[in-house]
Amino acid sequence: MLLRHHESTQELEFRQLGSVQRTRAELIRTQHQTELTNQMEYNKRREDELRQKHAVEVRQQPKSLKSKEVQIKRQFQETCKIQTRQYKALRNHLLETTPRSEHKLVLKRLKDEQTRKLAILAEQYDHSVNDMLSTQALRLDETQEAEQQALRLQLQQELELLNAYQSKIKIHTDGTHDREAQELEARVALRRALLEQRVRLRPVLTPY
Repeated sequence: MLLRHHESTQELEFRQLGSVQRTRAELIRTQHQTELTNQMEYNKRREDELRQKHAVEVRQQPKSLKSKEVQIKRQFQETCKIQTRQYKALRNHLLETTPRSEHKLVLKRLKDEQTRKLAILAEQYDHSVNDMLSTQALRLDETQEAEQQALRLQLQQELELLNAYQSKIKIHTDGTHDREAQELEARVALRRALLEQRVRLRPVLTPY
């Protein structure tokens, strides 16, 4: 009778422990899935925000480039004015110091030289603008690519940390479950041994 009661109690205890452990494991699994979903949504939001930031930068780039181009143009115009003033001063000086009969030839040479120098300045202006445009576009691409790579690395590291933390929790929980099962088995075995000992030591009643 005692052993049958022991076996019934043992079965109930194992069922209860199994139920508690399954509930605990399910709660942890649900919590980990929620944490992972939140992390993935956070990652997507950060990536979307960076893409939007980059799109705004690309849209604003023409304004920035136009401003830089205007600055280069002003420098070019100022250089042309200086060149023109120098040309006029040189022309006046040569006309004053050159015989009148040579003025036509001197003026032609000066005009040709002036045209050549202005053409060089115009070529330098075009080169400066084109170089600025290509450099700024490349710099923006490189900056945005670096930002994307840095964000990917950061988010990947955060995800790996979360996975490591969840793995640690699962290992700890599995260990707890194993320890609880072993402790219950030990208690059950001890109780059975004590019951068997009581049965052996119980005096046998002999009829009179």
